[in-house]
Amino acid sequence: MCLKERFRGYYPVVIDVETAGFNPKTDALLEMAATTLKMDQDGWLSLDQTIHFHVEPFEGANIEKAAIDFNGIDPFNPLRGAVSEYDALHETFKIIRKGMKAEGCNRAIVVAHNATFDHSFMMAASERASLKRNPFHPFATFDTAALAGLALGQTVLAKACQTAAIPFDNNEAHSALYDTERTAELFCYIVNKWKSLGGWPLADSE
Repeated sequence: MCLKERFRGYYPVVIDVETAGFNPKTDALLEMAATTLKMDQDGWLSLDQTIHFHVEPFEGANIEKAAIDFNGIDPFNPLRGAVSEYDALHETFKIIRKGMKAEGCNRAIVVAHNATFDHSFMMAASERASLKRNPFHPFATFDTAALAGLALGQTVLAKACQTAAIPFDNNEAHSALYDTERTAELFCYIVNKWKSLGGWPLADSE
């Protein structure tokens, strides 16, 4: 049992972004984190490593006041230690490609809660940074909101984690680092629960 066999050659990477709005083309990416996953010889999935960056708004980026009031990020606070989109993505993609090679996977796939949102910001930032070797599938994702709705009857991240007995501190929420690791734990819980119920590996068809 290995990771590439479980997800059809995909290397799942859990992503969370914090932004200054909802439009990936115009609104600033302010924070991002990525957690890679690993699978043991018995097929159980767990967290591997996490990389996290505060990100400088790109030149001309729109910043919606309502968005930064919600996530509590001051985009221009020098204490954030923010880096450019290029530096954040370049380092993240380097780690992902190393993991893909080690696992024998041919493409990474974004795992996120309401994944279309995070995926769209990652793709737009990658395009702005002119990064040619984006390891992620251009449109496919694993959405933990949908998976949690099926497996746990909950679609809100905090409630899904609580239902799965994963500790969740609402005071820490809306930090990319915190949300990424909780989302990763949730994804692993759902995948491992499906395995424990006998859903994987698939029974050989006669």
